[in-house]
Amino acid sequence: MRRLKELDALRGFMLVWITFTHLPTALSTYVNQPFGFVSAAEGFIFLSALFTGSIYFRMAEQNSYGAMRRKLSMRTLQLYLYHVLLLSFVFLVAVPIAASGTRPGLHNLLDFYFDAGARRAVVDAVLLIYRPPLLDILPMYIIFLALTPVALSASRRFGWKPILAGGFTLWLLAQFGLREASWQVMNRYFGLRIPLHEMGSFDLWAWQFLWLVGMWVGVCWARDQLDLARLARQFTIPALFVVSALLATRYAVGRGFELGSYELYFDKWHLGVVRLIDFTAIAVLLIRASSYLKPLSVRPLVLLGQSSLQVFCTHLLFCFAGLTLLGNASMLSSWKQFGLLATTVSAMLLTAKLFAKAELKPDVKVAIAAQKLPTLGRVAAEKPTSSVA
Repeated sequence: MRRLKELDALRGFMLVWITFTHLPTALSTYVNQPFGFVSAAEGFIFLSALFTGSIYFRMAEQNSYGAMRRKLSMRTLQLYLYHVLLLSFVFLVAVPIAASGTRPGLHNLLDFYFDAGARRAVVDAVLLIYRPPLLDILPMYIIFLALTPVALSASRRFGWKPILAGGFTLWLLAQFGLREASWQVMNRYFGLRIPLHEMGSFDLWAWQFLWLVGMWVGVCWARDQLDLARLARQFTIPALFVVSALLATRYAVGRGFELGSYELYFDKWHLGVVRLIDFTAIAVLLIRASSYLKPLSVRPLVLLGQSSLQVFCTHLLFCFAGLTLLGNASMLSSWKQFGLLATTVSAMLLTAKLFAKAELKPDVKVAIAAQKLPTLGRVAAEKPTSSVA
């Protein structure tokens, strides 16, 4: 069963976008939210949730919900092991380098480790409580994936309306300080001893809503109950207006225009309402332009998307390498920047080639068990079997 190469390529593009944003080069300034108030993180999380919902819902329906839970548990464990390997690299390799005091950028990423001590930092990191910068997306993904069987099982019994309503309620409360309030409760009554900002930049109470919506879209896709092409046609004009207005606002900010008290609505970490609107509008336009964008689904991007988990971990290693190279300087030399970018992309492609074939086999098995998956927006005859990470 063939993959939807366009979606693999889109996820591969998200990985390249994330990489160029994270690497300490001059390019990060230009690729940081260039399309408006939306980042690669939203797209990466949403697409992962969409694939998870579509593939594992069909697995549950064809085999059993018990089989789905077991498969998702193994997938979650795999992601967790990758995260532990990354932590091992950070604590065994990056920490000694940062401790020398000659690389403040690297030291600042790990300041909790040096303040709290190795034992506490390691324990909290393994428990997914301590989530250093750059290492906070994967723990969020792991937590959402671990809770996915609960959501899929609940949807079978109660439907998606109460689940989405509950997710929206939590997102709304997150806009008014739910994260801070829950941290204070855990700190006061359960002995949580870690600064809030060391628990990752992403507000999980807010971002869970994007994951749930992505799962719901994936399930509707698997059921052939969602005509995205028709919906996109209906909202094309409003989407054009929204994207244009927010793109202009994005580049006006910092050039004499200030968001002021409205900044909360644009906040990335709490997934402000403007970001949700912008993300939805851009998605509408992408669906409308899908036939024109199909030629952009080049082989390198497809490969990156097919092995997104391993590629994501690889890019993090080079982010730490870049901070090591940076040392006390404010910016790498032009040649070092070029070398870092070229080496990182090459390593990501090599990783993708090494793991793509290994990841294809389980995907094919899932696809066969799922029998038939409908096409996105009923505009193609291909059947998606993309991996969920």
